[in-house]
Amino acid sequence: MSTIGFRPTAEDERILRTAARTGESTSDTLRRALRLLDHERWLEQFRADAEQLTGEDINVEPQAW
Repeated sequence: MSTIGFRPTAEDERILRTAARTGESTSDTLRRALRLLDHERWLEQFRADAEQLTGEDINVEPQAW
C-alpha cells in the first residue's frame, strides 16, 4: 500500500474543514470523494451505453431460453 500526498488548494482546505466539523477525517473525506468520482464515471459510461442502445428493440430478438 502506498501513501498519497497532495497540496490542497484553498477550496480543498475549505471542504476538508467542513468535513472535519462533522467528524470526518481527511482520509475519510478523500476516500468518499474518490468513490463518488468512481460512481460518477460509472454513471457516465452507463448513460453512454444507454444512449447507444436507444433504438434497440429487444422484442424482436429471439428468446434466450
